[in-house]
Amino acid sequence: MSRREEMTARLTALPANVQGALWLLLSAMLFVVMAVLVKHLGQTFDPFQVSFFRQLFQIIVILPFLIRAGGAEGGIRTKVLPLQMLRGFVGSSAMICGFYAFAHLPLADAQALNFSRTLFLVPLAALLLSEPIGKRRVIAALVGFGGVLIMLRPTGALDPAALVALLGAALVALATVLVKIASRYDQPITLMFYTGVGGLIVTSIPAYLVWIMPSWEQLALLAIMGSAGAASHNCFIRGYRVGEATVIAPFEYSRLIFLALAGIVIFGDIPTLWTLAGAAVIIGAALYIVRRESQAAKEMRAAEKAADRLPD
Repeated sequence: MSRREEMTARLTALPANVQGALWLLLSAMLFVVMAVLVKHLGQTFDPFQVSFFRQLFQIIVILPFLIRAGGAEGGIRTKVLPLQMLRGFVGSSAMICGFYAFAHLPLADAQALNFSRTLFLVPLAALLLSEPIGKRRVIAALVGFGGVLIMLRPTGALDPAALVALLGAALVALATVLVKIASRYDQPITLMFYTGVGGLIVTSIPAYLVWIMPSWEQLALLAIMGSAGAASHNCFIRGYRVGEATVIAPFEYSRLIFLALAGIVIFGDIPTLWTLAGAAVIIGAALYIVRRESQAAKEMRAAEKAADRLPD
């Protein structure tokens, strides 16, 4: 047995929630690598060009998996092409906003505002997925947006980059809803492929207009950035595939801790009390919403099983 096979066997022997938590921690660490490089490269390149390379290298990374899935007959073929392209457009727009925020805000601030995406999911799921939302989830979302206001400090001058980060969070929430719809028809590798294709279409012309020819060293960093982003997304999917959302979701928020440390050590960005307080409120509200959604899903499954047992 090879070392890789031995490590895989040890991992799969662990309880499912432990596996999920480890995948999310790995996802968070890879995400930090991507974010640090985005901030560094963003001092030279426009967010459109950085986003272009992020999508380009994502496609390169997933090519072997596409071939394994059957190429044009498997990973590329889609039953809902317009929906996939719309999702790619929305997701790429969210990425551009996020990369702009990472380049112009302290990493911890940008990520904390990005976590408000869970709050936007509440009204979007109700409008687009016809999901019922209870009073508690509405209150939790409003409390979470209170945390956003704490971070934005509207009594002072609003930072345009913070507003862009908030727009990015709303677009991530919309992309998440579109993923839920598209995943009914296509497999995950197909979703990742069209995210990359849609992103290249969206960013190619703007990137060309602001293009700066990267050096070989910068190109290597762009490749690492794109590969780390794709790998982080893959680990994220794996984590939620094996673990229960309510148990492993807190580990996703380790991104904020890792990014805050990276911001302090690499860029000298010390999080303010406003950032810490607002982030705590946002994360607390988001975790509550995740818990309520999981409980509602369990109650629905229990009701369906009970209905199936009833005599005709």
